[in-house]
Amino acid sequence: MNYSRKDAKIHSRETMRGIWAAALVPFSQDLTIDEDGMRRNYDHWITDLKIDGFFVAGKQGEFFSMSVEERKRCFEIAVDACAGRAQTIMSCSDQNLDVVIDLARHAQRIGADYIVVHAPVLHFLRAQDETLFNYYRTISEKVDIGIALWSHPDSGYLMSPQLCNRLADLDNVVAIKYSVPRPMYVQLQELAGDRILVSTASEEEWLDNIVELGWQLYLCSSPPFLLQTSHDLRMREYTDLAFAGNVAAARAVRDSLDPVRAALKSTRPPEKPHAHQKFWQGLLGQVGGHVRSPLLELTGEEQTATRAALEQSGLRRSI
Repeated sequence: MNYSRKDAKIHSRETMRGIWAAALVPFSQDLTIDEDGMRRNYDHWITDLKIDGFFVAGKQGEFFSMSVEERKRCFEIAVDACAGRAQTIMSCSDQNLDVVIDLARHAQRIGADYIVVHAPVLHFLRAQDETLFNYYRTISEKVDIGIALWSHPDSGYLMSPQLCNRLADLDNVVAIKYSVPRPMYVQLQELAGDRILVSTASEEEWLDNIVELGWQLYLCSSPPFLLQTSHDLRMREYTDLAFAGNVAAARAVRDSLDPVRAALKSTRPPEKPHAHQKFWQGLLGQVGGHVRSPLLELTGEEQTATRAALEQSGLRRSI
């Protein structure tokens, strides 16, 4: 990080912009991290796909299957690979608070731009707001780096807009990945949009959120590198058109991606999102690799259906 704790909110307003993607981690045949493959992906994503930032070692990156040292290594590779060309936000999510803080301090030490921490699974609790406020306040007090909150149904609950509004007052809380129904994130934007950057992972809602809510940040999932190739940058195109105020043209480009979205979604087995996305990456010339247990690989039949859908989707892979 190249800002002080007191300047974290201002710095985020100036730098957390554009399209950020949640990086998948490629595993080799022996299930070790394919570090060369990771670096090739980052280079392609930055140079060819024009992606602005990366969410590193999160749920898409299978952090739950990695050791703490492997997660730290993913942080290091990302910082080195991005090297000033793109920004990084490191997922420090864990059920153990000591691990969260250890990862956060490592991210800060190696020069990551930001961290993100998923709301934890809470047991035997129904009125959890004070617990969650204390949880994030503790993390905030232990590090200087800018923190993004993350609320998703996987926790077993959703953080309310009112709680997130309180958390937005913490000095180095700068953003939130708010994976909730649209009325909830619209309400949070109204309550706290002056103090934190509100975003959600839905690519299909991204354009409307730029136009209607004035959002500057897509934070984030895998569409930036699954819906685009070096010969087909339609997500980048419609984003830039929307930022420039050319809404009608942006909508036309956004809507033209519907067949690609349909191909991706219709062939994704419910229990195999990681394997499916990695296979799709491979079809696009990226390094997908394998998944780790307990995740499941695609069957041959599922691979065939995915390949056929991509070929019919209209996504340009060559000129």
